[in-house]
Amino acid sequence: MTEQSTLKKGPSSMPAPAPAPAPSTAPKKSDYKGFVAGVFSGVAKLSVGHPFDTIKVRLQTSKDGHFKGPLDCTMQTLRKEGVRGLYKGASPPLVGWMMMDSVMLGSLSFYRRILLENVYSKPHLRSLIPFSNQTDLATLPTFGHGIAGIMAGTTVSFIAAPVEHIKARLQIQYAADKSKRLYSGPIDCLRKIFRSHGISGVYRGLFATIIFRGFFFCWWGSYDLFTRYFQRHTNLSAPAINFWAGGLSAQVFWITSYPSDVVKQRLMTDPMGGADGQRQFRGWKDAAVAVYRERGWGGYWRGFLPCFLRAFPANAMALVAFEGSDAVPALSMDQPNVLPEDVHTARGTEKGS
Repeated sequence: MTEQSTLKKGPSSMPAPAPAPAPSTAPKKSDYKGFVAGVFSGVAKLSVGHPFDTIKVRLQTSKDGHFKGPLDCTMQTLRKEGVRGLYKGASPPLVGWMMMDSVMLGSLSFYRRILLENVYSKPHLRSLIPFSNQTDLATLPTFGHGIAGIMAGTTVSFIAAPVEHIKARLQIQYAADKSKRLYSGPIDCLRKIFRSHGISGVYRGLFATIIFRGFFFCWWGSYDLFTRYFQRHTNLSAPAINFWAGGLSAQVFWITSYPSDVVKQRLMTDPMGGADGQRQFRGWKDAAVAVYRERGWGGYWRGFLPCFLRAFPANAMALVAFEGSDAVPALSMDQPNVLPEDVHTARGTEKGS
């Protein structure tokens, strides 16, 4: 036996390096934590953001002259329906946003890991993708965060579409007298839609939801940009960075996606051809054309102010709840696969949402 073979086999001659941990262990744990933390994010987002959302939906779907603006809409709602009127349709998103943020955060973490491990860590593939010229193969570039956002947005749309559909129909019931409302609550709304129109009726607006949540590219891409900027140019703590990056990226998301949200809401509140009236739109294109025909380009921005005012506090509070849950470590450039929020939203801002 040669000295070389002895070195290879002898346990005391040269200690064997410790086996590297399985690369999927930590990310999978982070994936799981993302699902759990989304529950806390969804509750916080609903508590802060739902009144803004109610005003937004009513402005988006009301006839000309019904409301003079966001303040008038708020005052009329409070005067005729009380504070509870601002929380109409809150039950579906209370459950739905917990599920949506959970699925969105968990799937976003999963897609980030998949993209990093199977695409961006391979130089020959990374070189073919635009805006991916960073030399650190262990870090997902901003463009990759955006692509993961699109994938997560598409995934969560299959939960978001029916939740937002029911929520929107409840929000436009203006009658203070419950006996005059078509739907007594979310379960009644779901039951009546399913009985009259089947599963396709429940999922009315799914395509519009996928288009709207495709703008998660802007949300999560800008979230990464803001995070990198604050890390490099400020002395903010990690929670503060998450707070500001989450709130600012939510604003970017809504500025880019709002016209598609208007079309989605018009489609979801369109009569379905039953007790609520005659259907006007066959699909997304009809609703988009109708918005322009009725109000011009300004129609695509109707109700934007309450939405814009809602975006920062709702998603920032969702981040606070997310971080406070201790369910997921803070996102940093050294932890490219671990998420902080929806924001929701980014996550999801619903959510946006």
